[in-house]
Amino acid sequence: MLQADHHDGHDRAGVRGEMPAARAAASVGLPARAGVGLKPEHFRDVLALRPDIGFFEVHAENYMVDGGPFHHFLGRIREHYPLSLHGVGLSIGGEAPLDEAHLDRLARLIDRYAPASFSEHLAWSSHGGVFFNDLLPLPYDRPTLDRVCRHVDRVQEHLQRRMLLENPSTYLEFESSTMSEADFLREVLRRTGCGLLLDVNNVHVSCINHGRDAQAYIDALPLDAVGQVHLAGFAQDRDAAGAPLLIDSHGAPVDDAVWRLYAQLIRRTGSLPTLLERDNDVPALDVLLAEAGRAEATLAATGGLPRTPAHGRRS
Repeated sequence: MLQADHHDGHDRAGVRGEMPAARAAASVGLPARAGVGLKPEHFRDVLALRPDIGFFEVHAENYMVDGGPFHHFLGRIREHYPLSLHGVGLSIGGEAPLDEAHLDRLARLIDRYAPASFSEHLAWSSHGGVFFNDLLPLPYDRPTLDRVCRHVDRVQEHLQRRMLLENPSTYLEFESSTMSEADFLREVLRRTGCGLLLDVNNVHVSCINHGRDAQAYIDALPLDAVGQVHLAGFAQDRDAAGAPLLIDSHGAPVDDAVWRLYAQLIRRTGSLPTLLERDNDVPALDVLLAEAGRAEATLAATGGLPRTPAHGRRS
């Protein structure tokens, strides 16, 4: 069990080196290439074309049934590509204990598809038995930190694997916060041994919304813990005071400002598994693959990505 003392604040030496063998074997990482979200409208095209793409990612909650067409197609596609499983419903930051039935469903999915990565959000989405269809922000204070660490420990214990925790997009902040988001994440990673899913679009969105420097935010993170990167598009609005307000919509191409942050990140870290997210206004598969191609070009230029196709159609 990846466990730390969540009360006295004492560090544990070598937390990443202490991962049990079963969990280490289950957490072989994604290839350091670009991937895309797998959408039902693209199932048949993926099987017919077998595009040269590093991996596919699916939302876990869309597959929490025993059978049906989603499982039929995902099983066939999984035969040819690595898979990333991305959760949206665990409510890691919620006040209540984690939903053990939900964890059981996750464990069954992981057993069924052996994904190379499992990730969730630093957010909450349920309270008092009510589920909210959103990823809601947290106060960054000591009680919240202790609770999040307990929940991350429980997930990793139950699933017997290291998870990745994603930085959120936020539109408000709590006056009760006593630490920055980057410092909060750093402490969660230190105390639990989990990894970081660095959503570069979320960094840009949140920093614009709160008047902060996105590069300084990234600089404050433990970049050696990044196991995957997300890139996505946003929508633009104005708040009540007329200031710019960005919405993490996943419904547009990746913005140039986000591409620049991504290139700077990869120059520092080397190649990292990189997902292009599109959940709304989903375009044709070739449009998504073109964006993934831009990410692969960035990886090749700044991170030393090998150019030998790994999963494409063989002639």
